[in-house]
Amino acid sequence: MKRWYVAQVYAGYEEVVLKDLLRRINETNDQRFGQVLVPSVRLKNFFAVDEEEEDERLFPGYILIEMELDQATLNMVTSTPKVLKFLGGEKPAPLSIKEVERIVAQVAGGVVIPTAIKSEFVVGAEIDISDGPFTGFVGIVDKIDEDSERLTVMVSIFGRLTPVELTFDQVKK
Repeated sequence: MKRWYVAQVYAGYEEVVLKDLLRRINETNDQRFGQVLVPSVRLKNFFAVDEEEEDERLFPGYILIEMELDQATLNMVTSTPKVLKFLGGEKPAPLSIKEVERIVAQVAGGVVIPTAIKSEFVVGAEIDISDGPFTGFVGIVDKIDEDSERLTVMVSIFGRLTPVELTFDQVKK
């Protein structure tokens, strides 16, 4: 029975390993293999003029392989250049059906992640001010303006909380 396994590969070489492994499977016409995936999602860049899309890997350095696990299939994958090992050690552990369904849904476009909504700041979080007249002060995030990349931070000045407006690059978590 074919199950899904995770192979660790050199980061940045996922596509190369995918093509090489598929070529080897096709040459041998091995029916013990199913799909081979590099889990990635389409990201929309809302700041670009033409709203271009780009791929971002969900798990850099890993590929998913659907196969029947035996010594021959294990050797074929691990002998592929730039493949390090299977997750699970000597006896690779298959992914659960739930995990596979979630990953395949993300890859199929079931989840679209906009790149513009990747703020590291959260209202109520404590931050350190690293630039400007309030350098060295600690404040609490009160408001976040993603569009202009500005924060309103409550800073204690002479024992009173005072709102201070700062840019994203003037603070750190």
